[in-house]
Amino acid sequence: MAAKNDRELGKQGEQVAATYLEAEGLKIIDRNWRCRHGEIDIIAEEGTALVVVEVKTRSGRSHGTALESVRPAKLARLRMLAARWLATQPRTFDTVRVDVIALERFAGDFALRHVRGAI
Repeated sequence: MAAKNDRELGKQGEQVAATYLEAEGLKIIDRNWRCRHGEIDIIAEEGTALVVVEVKTRSGRSHGTALESVRPAKLARLRMLAARWLATQPRTFDTVRVDVIALERFAGDFALRHVRGAI
């Protein structure tokens, strides 16, 4: 049952993150893009920049904060995945940025932290 609840929490967090990004003026291009090497939660554009967003959602801090769970290896993988995604696209971007949105749910509400250019 925990896995189902974790997936549902993750889906809720990704929706909160997407809504937040749109409110901040970013345009969502794709969500949950997958290839055999991994997944990108949200792909967006901000001006001429491609923004790859990792969303981490936690219901508590027993395993550390949501932000702490995104390690350098994960950020490096996201850059590689961004390159693979770009190879499938007809358009180009001036820059590629990897952001992290860390969400923690306490008493039903989400606390959101957005780290731009996490690497």
